[in-house]
Amino acid sequence: MADRFFPYGGDYNPDQWPAEVVAEDLRLMPLAGWTIATLPVFAWSLLEPEEGRFEFEWLDEIIDGLHGKGIRICLATSTATLPAWLPAAYPDALVAEIGGQRVRHGERHRFCPSSPNFLRLSTRLAGKIAERYAAHPALELWHVSNEYCFPCWCEVCAADFQRWLQEKYETIENLNAKWWMRFWGHSYGSFSQIEPPHVNGMRCHQSATLDWRRFQSEKLLDACRAEIAAIREHSPTTPITTNMMGPFFPLDYYEWAKELDVVSFDSYPAWNAVPADVAFNHGLMRGLKGGKPFWLLEQSPSQQNWAPYNRLKAPGELRRQSWQAVAHGADSIMYFQWRKSRGGIEKLHGAVVEHGGDESFRVFQEVASLGAESARVGPDIQDSRLPARAAILFSWPCWWGLSASSGPNRDLNYVDEVRRVHRAVHQLGIPVDILSPEADLSGYDLILAPLLSMLRVEDGERITERVRQGATLITGAFSGFTNENDLVWPEGPPGQLTEALGIKVLETDALPPERPNGVRWPDGEEHEVSVLAERIALKGAEAMAHYTSDFYAGEPAITRHDFGQGEAWFCAGLLHESGMRRVVETAAKRLGIGSPLAGGAAPPEGLEVSERRGPGGRFIFLLNHTKSALKAPLPEGRWRCRLSGAAAHGEAEVGPGDVLILGLEE
Repeated sequence: MADRFFPYGGDYNPDQWPAEVVAEDLRLMPLAGWTIATLPVFAWSLLEPEEGRFEFEWLDEIIDGLHGKGIRICLATSTATLPAWLPAAYPDALVAEIGGQRVRHGERHRFCPSSPNFLRLSTRLAGKIAERYAAHPALELWHVSNEYCFPCWCEVCAADFQRWLQEKYETIENLNAKWWMRFWGHSYGSFSQIEPPHVNGMRCHQSATLDWRRFQSEKLLDACRAEIAAIREHSPTTPITTNMMGPFFPLDYYEWAKELDVVSFDSYPAWNAVPADVAFNHGLMRGLKGGKPFWLLEQSPSQQNWAPYNRLKAPGELRRQSWQAVAHGADSIMYFQWRKSRGGIEKLHGAVVEHGGDESFRVFQEVASLGAESARVGPDIQDSRLPARAAILFSWPCWWGLSASSGPNRDLNYVDEVRRVHRAVHQLGIPVDILSPEADLSGYDLILAPLLSMLRVEDGERITERVRQGATLITGAFSGFTNENDLVWPEGPPGQLTEALGIKVLETDALPPERPNGVRWPDGEEHEVSVLAERIALKGAEAMAHYTSDFYAGEPAITRHDFGQGEAWFCAGLLHESGMRRVVETAAKRLGIGSPLAGGAAPPEGLEVSERRGPGGRFIFLLNHTKSALKAPLPEGRWRCRLSGAAAHGEAEVGPGDVLILGLEE
C-alpha cells in the first residue's frame, strides 16, 4: 500500500472500562505498535439500550480518540449478543436447540436466523452504524456480527426448511427419489410433513440430514447477508468481513466466502498443536477465495481460557505463530484481546495488557516487538500469494455426509484424514492451496482428494478432464462413493472417478485399532494402513504396492493409472503419514514440484518452509519449531533476512525457535 499500512491490532472493548482506563489504552496502543482496533463487537445493549433509542456518542468519542492516535477501525455491527430487552419483547429471536426447545437469554450467538424480529432489529442497528460511520476517515473494514455458530431448530426454521426443500426439489416425488425415501417406507406425501432430523425423529436418512446441514449454514449466511445489505446502503466500497474459525463443522465457509470481500480467521491453536495442522487451518482460510490472502483477525497473545490447560505461550512462540500465519497467506496480525476483562467468562483469556499491567510486562513487550517487525516487513508482503501448483480438496458436504453415516468405521474422521495428507505435503515443503471440489483447478498440476466420498457429476467430470489434460490426481479409500444426495453411485465406487483411476472398488474393510494392515513396495519398504482398506480390481491401472496381511494380502493397495496426458494414484487403504509422504513425493517429483528451497529439497524435520510472491517481491519463510539450529539450502540469488537484515547465500541457518523471512534482492 502507498501509505505502508499493515493491519496490526485486534479486539478492543472500551465499553467495559471507565474513561481513565480508556485514556491509558490510547497511550499504550501506539507503544504496542497497534495500527487497527476492532470494536464494538458486543455492545448492542449500549448502542440501543432500549428498542428504538440509540446512543452513539460514547462510540464517537472512542473512534475519534483512536483516530487521533493514528489507529484505524475494524468496525463491528455489535449484533452477536442480544440485549436483554430484545428476547423479553420478542421470544422468537432466541435460538432453539436440537429438539426444538428455545434457550433462555444469556451467552452470545443465541439468535434465530429465521426470526423476523431479529432480522429487522439487527439490520436496523447495522444500518444505523453504517450510516453514522461510513465516511469516518479511520474506517478500514466492516466486521459483521461475530463467529456465527449456533444453528436453530425452532418451528420457524422448520417451516423455512420445508420451503427451502420445495424450492430445491420442486415436487415431493422428486425429493422422495433424491432422498431414497422408500427405504424403510418413509416416502412423504407433501413438504409440510418433513421435519428437521431431531434426535428422536428422522435420523435414518443421511440425505435428509445432509440437506438440513446445508439449510442451516445457508440460514445463518442469510442473516449475514442481511447485515451486509444494510451496510451497503451507506458504505458501498469499504470491505466487509466476518470472522471464521477454520474447519468449523456447521458452516460451509466456501459458500460464505462468496459473500465477503475479505476472509478473516480466528486462530487459536492448542498449546501442543502440530505446526502442520496450524498451517492447514491457514491454508483452508486462504483457499476460501482461491488462494487470495486473508486477515488473521484474532489470536491470543498468551493464553486461551477455554482450553483444557490455560498455558502461557513461551517467549518467541507468539512471534513464530504470527509469522506462520503470514507465511501461509495472512495480510494482518491481530489479537483477541487488548486488555484482560475484570469479569465474565473470558477474564482469564490472554490479552496484550495484563490485569494491572502496563508496557513493562512480558507479553506487552513481545507484542510491541512484533508490531515493530510487522510495520517494517508487512507492507511489502501484502497482496502476495503462495505459488502453489498443488491443491488439496476439502468439502463440507463430504464432512457432513460422513458424520451422519452409519459406518464404515467409528474411527473415521474426515478432518483428521485430510490433515494427514496435508502433513505429508507440508513435510515436503510443497506450497499447497486447500480448495473446494467446485473450484477452478486449471492452474494446479497435483490434486489431492482424500476421502472425497461425495461428488457431484460436474465436479467429477472436471477433475477427470484436468487429469486428462496433464494433472496428477491422488485419492483413495471411500472416494467417489456417493452423489451430492449421499446416494451410492449405481456403478459403485469410485463413481465419477472410475475412468481416471482405472480401478474398481470391490469391498471396503473397516480396520479396528488392534488390527491394522500394511502396504509393501517392490523395494521392500512398508507402511501402515489403518481405519479403512479397500479391495480393488485393476481396470487399466498398475499396482505400485500391495497389502501385507489379512485374506487380501498380496492384492493391490496403491495403484497408478496413465490417463490422457496425466496420471491418477489410488491409495486403497488409509496410509499413515510416512506412506502418504512417499506417494506424494513420488508423484510430485514426476511433475517437477518441490519446496521453495534449492532443488525443491524437503526441509529438515521441524523446519517449516513457505513462499509468497507479489508486487513487493519474493519471500521465503523459514520457521524453526525445534530447540536446535537447523539449516536449509537456498535457491540461487542474493537473499536478505527482512527481520534481521543479515545477508544469506547458498544456505540459511535458523536458530532454535527463530523465524527468517528472506527477501530476494534485485
